[in-house]
Amino acid sequence: MAATGVLPFIRGVDLSGNDFKGGYFPDHVKSMTSLRWLKLNRTGLCYLPEELSSLQKLEHLSVSHNNLTTLHGELSGLPCLRAIVARANSLKNSGVPDDIFQLDDLSVLDLSYNQLTECPRELENAKNMLVLNLGHNSIDNIPTQLFINLTDLLYLDLSENKLESLPPQMRRLVHLQTLILNNNPLLHAQLRQLPAMTALQTLHLRNTQRTQSNLPTSLEGLSNLADVDLACNELSRVPECLYTLSSLRRLNLSSNQISELSLCIDQWTQLETLNLSRNQLTSLPSAICKLTKLKKLYLNSNKLDFDGIPSGIGKLTSLEEFMAANNNLELIPESLCRCTKLKKLVLNKNRLVTLPEAVHFLTDVEILDVRENPNLVMPPKPVDKTSEWYNIDFSLQNQLRLAGASPATVAAAAAGSGTKDPTARKMRLRRRKDSAAQDDQAKQVLKGMSDVAQEKNKKLETFLDDSGSLTWEIYYWIGHEATLDKKASAAIHAVNLRNYLGAQCRTIREEMGDESEEFIQVFDHEISYIEGGSASGFYTVEDAQYITRLYRVYGKKNIKLEPVTLKAASLDPRFVFLLDNGLEISVWRGSQATLSSTTKARLFAEKINKNERKGKAEITLLSQSQEPPEFWEVLGGQPEEIKANVPDDFQPAKPKLYKVGLGLGYLELPQINYKLSVEHQKRPKVDLLPEMRLLQSLLDTKAVYILDCWSDVFIWVGRKSPRLVRAAALKLGQEVCSMLHRPKHAMVIRNLEGTECQVFKSKFKNWDDVLKVDYTRNAESVLQAKGLAGKVKKDAEKKDQMKADLTALFLPRQPPMALTEAEQLMEEWNEDLDGMEGFVLEGKKFARLPEEEFGHFHTQDCYVFLCRYWVPVEYEDEAEKKKKKSGGKGDGEKGEEDEEEEEEKQPEEDFQCIVYFWQGREASNMGWLTFTFSLQKKFESLFPGKLEVVRMTQQQENPKFLSHFKRKFIIHKGKRKSKDNSLQPSLYHVRTNGSALCTRCIQINTDSCLLNSEFCFILKVPFESTDNQGIVYTWVGRAADPEEAKLAEEIMNHMFDDSYSKQVINEGEEPENFFWVGIGGQKAYDEDADYMKYSRLFRCSNEKGYFSVSEKCSDFCQDDLADDDIMLLDNGREVYMWVGTQTSQVEIKLSLKACQVYIQHMRSKAAEHPRKLRLVRKGNEPHPFTRCFHAWGVFRKPPA
Repeated sequence: MAATGVLPFIRGVDLSGNDFKGGYFPDHVKSMTSLRWLKLNRTGLCYLPEELSSLQKLEHLSVSHNNLTTLHGELSGLPCLRAIVARANSLKNSGVPDDIFQLDDLSVLDLSYNQLTECPRELENAKNMLVLNLGHNSIDNIPTQLFINLTDLLYLDLSENKLESLPPQMRRLVHLQTLILNNNPLLHAQLRQLPAMTALQTLHLRNTQRTQSNLPTSLEGLSNLADVDLACNELSRVPECLYTLSSLRRLNLSSNQISELSLCIDQWTQLETLNLSRNQLTSLPSAICKLTKLKKLYLNSNKLDFDGIPSGIGKLTSLEEFMAANNNLELIPESLCRCTKLKKLVLNKNRLVTLPEAVHFLTDVEILDVRENPNLVMPPKPVDKTSEWYNIDFSLQNQLRLAGASPATVAAAAAGSGTKDPTARKMRLRRRKDSAAQDDQAKQVLKGMSDVAQEKNKKLETFLDDSGSLTWEIYYWIGHEATLDKKASAAIHAVNLRNYLGAQCRTIREEMGDESEEFIQVFDHEISYIEGGSASGFYTVEDAQYITRLYRVYGKKNIKLEPVTLKAASLDPRFVFLLDNGLEISVWRGSQATLSSTTKARLFAEKINKNERKGKAEITLLSQSQEPPEFWEVLGGQPEEIKANVPDDFQPAKPKLYKVGLGLGYLELPQINYKLSVEHQKRPKVDLLPEMRLLQSLLDTKAVYILDCWSDVFIWVGRKSPRLVRAAALKLGQEVCSMLHRPKHAMVIRNLEGTECQVFKSKFKNWDDVLKVDYTRNAESVLQAKGLAGKVKKDAEKKDQMKADLTALFLPRQPPMALTEAEQLMEEWNEDLDGMEGFVLEGKKFARLPEEEFGHFHTQDCYVFLCRYWVPVEYEDEAEKKKKKSGGKGDGEKGEEDEEEEEEKQPEEDFQCIVYFWQGREASNMGWLTFTFSLQKKFESLFPGKLEVVRMTQQQENPKFLSHFKRKFIIHKGKRKSKDNSLQPSLYHVRTNGSALCTRCIQINTDSCLLNSEFCFILKVPFESTDNQGIVYTWVGRAADPEEAKLAEEIMNHMFDDSYSKQVINEGEEPENFFWVGIGGQKAYDEDADYMKYSRLFRCSNEKGYFSVSEKCSDFCQDDLADDDIMLLDNGREVYMWVGTQTSQVEIKLSLKACQVYIQHMRSKAAEHPRKLRLVRKGNEPHPFTRCFHAWGVFRKPPA
């Protein structure tokens, strides 16, 4: 018995598809003493395993598609056995034991697709038989006694045999519901037994040499007969006996000699499928239009023309499939296009000239086949304006309303618009009621806020400014212990209130203990703090633990991953391998592997990094014979030679999907036959079925599944699955893994719905993490669709659902911070700083950075700064102290002495440590990994509980970190100790973005066209002299800020010692030698930087499930341009729509409309600065675009 103890509770298991050749069969089956059903299909069995004798409660046994030659063995010893399915084996009559027919409960026997030449002996003794299938054998005679005893049969299949006659005793089968006699030479059989089978529902007589003379004259008594197949016979007309079948639903008369149909077909009022293909029909009777329930009509390979199809065929309102290929059709009746449920229309190999224009209104059509019609001209498609712009109203007034603007602002925008949009006007009229209701609701919220203020004897004061307009003061207060999500929520609500009021004022942030005088005055200088509050809404996570694994990549169109042993011997030069070592993922390419497999493996590794490692992993491409020592260390050592070890005929094991079933005291493990899923049925080619992969739609969120891939066992847990089923699945997964023969590296991996690993997703066909949204459908077509349920149905019922969030486009530009305010903030942060230590990555270790190099950074290096801050200690309130003192013993003097001692013991200040990790644009992620495994652990041990780590990349630094360098933040190109460029001139650009805190001096390309009259630049021209290293110029533009010019001179003196000659030159006073010579010659450059007053960067994305626009801060840089999104850049004159290489077409179209809305909004706000729209592709940015970014350069590539 297995360790988990669940095997005795298993009631059914499907072990089909496993390899049990050579006598191997799992011993665990013996422990399944409660087993009721067992499936062993396609397992390669040559004989029945002995372990079946222990299953005394077994009722259903399926061993089809094996190599069985005999059923002798343990079957007769299973007293509860009811069903035996042994189809598609090599059974002969001698291999079928007689004693199994003595089982009292045997009711199902399937011996089809075998080598039987006669009915099994003693079969007539199985008197409780209900289902008997002997089809696809070589039986030529049915014994008379068989149907004397088996009178309870419900299903009988004798197709594909050599029967020439049927015994008369078949008329005793009065309970028979299905009779299949296809492909038997029954020429002389009159089938007079049929009228007596009154319960018959299905009758198949395909290719049984039926004529008008050897069919019964009447079948009127078969009132339940619904399915008749008379295909491939010699019928010249429809047999008269069929017209009396009032319950007929499916009729197949294909491949006969029928030339006309009788008007009596209107009696088939329940008919749903009619197949008349491959006959001699020239026309259809008008009576066919009365078959209102007809869903499928097949007329292929006849002689029909346009006149042969009745004009009233449009009355077939339920018609879903119409196939009339290989006929003489020149046109089709226009009424056929009134069959609105039509899904398949096949008209190939005809003489079609054109189609009715109404064919475009068949919105449910999935297949329209008009091939091999050489003269066909398709009708023009009518213009559908309702689907334009994805059914989103991009009018400025509507977007302002959705953004929360006041009705006055919306009305002003409508009045300021030059052109009138009649469609938008209609939509506004329709929404007037809802808009009024929303305004009323907003007024109620404000009224409630006012009531609360009045209860506290406070009031909201409204002022009049000099121009006579209303103005407000909006404060939001933040406590010392408030979490980040609460701070953000307070700021958002303050901005929303300002937008609703239509105010032009700024929201004022107040922090606990540092409130402004104006804020305190609102509360009459009486503010008290109350402890408490709710916890943060953020989740806290722990570092994940990763298991090192090695995968072999195979496949052409869609790659698959096969886990192999974590050894160097597993490598094969013909394949690509993926080594997953947690935060280090290596893609190894063999010497004979293809480039496309390498590329796809790299993309697969990118998906693993993005979805499972949060982008923290470093991906490395390795080629054979160029591996680093760390790679072989993981694999246990480098081999002498890498040999081919994968067989040429390697075929991966077919995945088996089990669904875990849990009942009252039992477990079941059935397999999902995904080859027969709904989506696969659309591809009728049988040869494709074995290659078809799993579909994500097969997984039900209320269930738990086990996916057996031989080398791995995955357990998929649905979000809504019961807790007991989850627990049972984990144990069953372990049993399945240990039950069968597997490699040692096989694992059981648990996957929760929505967080599946990438290897699990690769087992499924077209698994896509992106939510598929059809933006092209309008509201009417969505509401008309069938099958909507749950949230989809609720969303479809919301007519005014917001599908786009453009609020950020209507917010005012963030004003620059005043110099005095920035200097004050810089001074406060530096006062709290107790000390700072710097480290730089040299090779594979961090070395201490000299203090004289603080503020100097290099683009190819990584730096670590340990900052120690003093923080005040919070003391107990005086009221609490008095309370404690009064409750104690002793007189007042003793209490005062205790208080003095406590004050002496209490420290006045405590400290906190923050580690800033800075990574250059051209540095690899190895620096971060080295830091996390070395310095970070050391710092955590030195400062337990007082350490915070902040990771930053170049030009995306923390403002507090920037303040410690007092505006002398210098970024050089290359590595720190590299001397390659020491003899080359270098140019530095000093620039401030939005605040004096964000001042940087960055080295740029040495080119005079990058100069600008409103900035300051530093040019170093080196000499080859020993006593004078060169000359350094500080170039001051004629319109540059004097404070910035002074700062540039200080930076020059800070960067270079006295071995350089230093000069400060104004624009227009440049010496030919050495300034213009050092910078590469005089060129035209910009003389203004007005764009600094207007520049804004927006990000457009639909990653939230709907289209939204968000704004980057004023201190943006080139790395903020996301490759998979659309970015909008406003420089005051043009609005650039920047398109990344991985952007979807939906985002491009929606961003274009958002850009137009923004331009229209800015025209109404600032008519003196009209914007023009420009489109920019990544890598083709013009100069007016790039100059908005400080130190524009080549786009950063992911570290290789």
